[in-house]
Amino acid sequence: MSAYDARDAYDLVVIGGGSAGLTAARTAGRFGARVLLVERDRLGGDCLWTGCVPSKALLHVAAEVQAARASGRYGLDAPTGRADLAAAMSHVKEAIAAIEPHDSADELRRLGVEVAYGPALLTGPRTLTAGEREISFGYAVIATGSAPALVPIPGLAEEGPLTSDTVWQLAELPERLVVLGGGAIGCELGQAFARLGSQVTVVEALDRLLPREEPRASQVVRERLAAEAVTVLTGYRAERVADGALHGPGDPLPYDALLAVTGRHANTAGLGLEAAGVELDERGNVRVDDRLRTTNPHIYAAGDVTGRSAFTHLGGTQGAAVATDALLGVRRRIDYDAVPWVTFTDPEVARVGLTAAEAQARHGGRARVLTLDHDRVDRAVADGRTEGFTTLVLDPRGRIAGATVVAPRAGETIAHLATAVRLGWAPSQYAKTVHPYPTYADGPWHAALLDVYDRLARNKGVIGGLMALRRRVRR
Repeated sequence: MSAYDARDAYDLVVIGGGSAGLTAARTAGRFGARVLLVERDRLGGDCLWTGCVPSKALLHVAAEVQAARASGRYGLDAPTGRADLAAAMSHVKEAIAAIEPHDSADELRRLGVEVAYGPALLTGPRTLTAGEREISFGYAVIATGSAPALVPIPGLAEEGPLTSDTVWQLAELPERLVVLGGGAIGCELGQAFARLGSQVTVVEALDRLLPREEPRASQVVRERLAAEAVTVLTGYRAERVADGALHGPGDPLPYDALLAVTGRHANTAGLGLEAAGVELDERGNVRVDDRLRTTNPHIYAAGDVTGRSAFTHLGGTQGAAVATDALLGVRRRIDYDAVPWVTFTDPEVARVGLTAAEAQARHGGRARVLTLDHDRVDRAVADGRTEGFTTLVLDPRGRIAGATVVAPRAGETIAHLATAVRLGWAPSQYAKTVHPYPTYADGPWHAALLDVYDRLARNKGVIGGLMALRRRVRR
């Protein structure tokens, strides 16, 4: 085949049909490029089939069950017992089915994107095979995502634990569920299954849950889980899995189901990267530069496979950026310091930018932290949900460099704070935006006002002099 056979030459070939790959292909299609997307399994990626969509659908069901169980305090007959997992999973499947058409091959074809199913194998710097077809390309994007990774605990792999990919295959609610890993996924699914009726134990090797978040956020989530009868064991060094139990310090932890959520690894096997001159980094991710180009300048990478993105929204942003860079030569800078993320426990933990500890490590005593407890947020008081808080982290120039919100629907609240971090707003600029009342968005607004009031207090003499001058003018 010549370098550019008219039938099988494409401006852009995208390998992988998850968030990053779909967005890259759609963007290129809208440019009018000749685009091929190669997907070995099914379009939509982890987010649609095993990640964001099913987990949030299950969390919704669990929240409904929890609300029903708590109805006794309002004089209603509160139900007891275990929920029907089959009914819960039915809702999960309905949510997936409703969203799946948005990611379908038909939708892509409407944008001029051709879809090929089957494995892709890079055969040279600008060639690959897709099934039996030989393809040449101007540029390509590797967007093959990631898969659950198991930590090297003796007996764990042999046990064949559930993962975030396979938990959706459960047919019955486990009586006893042990969750290995106290990060975002472990906390979310642990709380969901506890609300549905499982006896849940969450174990974490580090000294607290959600170790990437503010310590106080970790504590709020831990207390909420404990209040819902979830056993939380931190600083737990698992030694082995045997005889239907997790063994570590103290008594064995027997289980009917073991869910391992201890990290992920990039999907790079079988892609022929060496033939294309694409290198991996020391962690097994595709090595990329600040433009997300691999060590082959004609091949980009986006999403989880780069190790720079663990979030659907960031993968999509990367996908759009690489398509624009490759086809138009227009660089779109991604501000990784302003990428928000949410742990969808109840309450939610939402963050963007630096934590207080990260800011202090970077700026020392020049960093400042503003914290507002949500007993001063009227919506939280009305809902009886005052356990949360808002933290704003300020850099030495007084700009908002990070924020954490712990509250119901914190994920919605963090969006405006992500804008503040990206644009480098001072709290006074954030406070100028009128926020609807009563909402949980009052938390960040009032936290910003704390800085405004502090500045007024420090300039009280100047303000007093100005007021005195105005009095004299009035006379």
